[in-house]
Amino acid sequence: MLLIKNAAQLITLEGGIRTENYDLRIIDNGAVLIEGERIIDVGTTAELKGSAELEIDASGKVVMPGFVDPHTHLVFAGTRENELYMKLQGKTYLEILKMGGGILRTVRATRAASKDALRAELRGRLNYMLRNGTTTAEAKSGYGLNFETELKLLDVINESAHPIDLVPTFLGAHAIPPEFKDSGEYIEYMKELIPKLAPHAKFIDIFCEESVFNSEESREYLLTGKKYGLTPKIHADEICDIGCTSTAVEVGAISADHLVKTTDESIDNMKNTGIIAVFLPATPYMLLSKEYARAQKFIEAEIPIALATDLNPNAYTESMQMVISLAITQMRMLPEQAIAASTINAAAAIGLENEIGSIERGKQADIIVLDAKNYQQIGYHFGVNLVEKVIKKGAVVWSRD
Repeated sequence: MLLIKNAAQLITLEGGIRTENYDLRIIDNGAVLIEGERIIDVGTTAELKGSAELEIDASGKVVMPGFVDPHTHLVFAGTRENELYMKLQGKTYLEILKMGGGILRTVRATRAASKDALRAELRGRLNYMLRNGTTTAEAKSGYGLNFETELKLLDVINESAHPIDLVPTFLGAHAIPPEFKDSGEYIEYMKELIPKLAPHAKFIDIFCEESVFNSEESREYLLTGKKYGLTPKIHADEICDIGCTSTAVEVGAISADHLVKTTDESIDNMKNTGIIAVFLPATPYMLLSKEYARAQKFIEAEIPIALATDLNPNAYTESMQMVISLAITQMRMLPEQAIAASTINAAAAIGLENEIGSIERGKQADIIVLDAKNYQQIGYHFGVNLVEKVIKKGAVVWSRD
């Protein structure tokens, strides 16, 4: 058995998904007892002292659940740093896409890449994520836009041999490839592929956006995925509000992601639906935008919120700590809201809130030890990696020393 003891603050997040109340359920001088892959007891160090052969002394540290990253585009080839110059010169995201850049540039590189090359790229990114405290992540396809490459991407995700657990999402409707004349023709092609690719994924996602896929096309595509056992997710309201959150409600999506342009009416429409609002602040940051999702509006509406990196060649960060800092400083989220949004609520955004995302008896022992005196230093002490140890399924899988 393993005992983590003497934590200055043990952030348990006991009690399930947060909506209005973002209490972290902190135990001072806390301790966690682990047997095998599971947490078997949680309490103070005085209560659990001497109960294990192996001990980790977390004196002066914060101990909390591992970060869950519920929206990533982990598997791709090539980078797009030159597009940052284009943004600095005033080009918009959609303008770059229409010029053959953006997603389509990555599609060309990814189609040409071998499985081995993509595996190596994935492994490097996962190593960064693990060192920065992420223990579970969603991973999308979407840089293939044809059957062969989409299957290749899903295979790379499913065959990953890494401590971080990956949850696969089929994002065939990510952009319109040049070999198709319009979005309608491409959606029909994608709908034909869904039965073949559904066994390789848990979720189905679409980029519902002006000049990409409209709300009706998104509804048809997501319902087809649902017919074949995939749970819908949706990229919604990143650049325009064209009714994508209404589509999320209609198809029973588990999450709606981005939500920068979501109107008050659309927020009201999401109330009491159970849909998780996933915010991706690294994306407007790298788009050089000053506009971010209105987190407090969603919280006031008691819509559960989550945070994710959106790791991709446009928003190239593996760090949930960076995302938490952006959420606090740019979205005006309180530290406790940002932490819950990166753990228990993020787990709910990929359907795993009963397994991970909090430190409770019976749950999987995915835990991180941070070189921070209290939880308010997470996001406040930025530009560094505060993680000292990562415990995944009860085993130390990374340690700073």
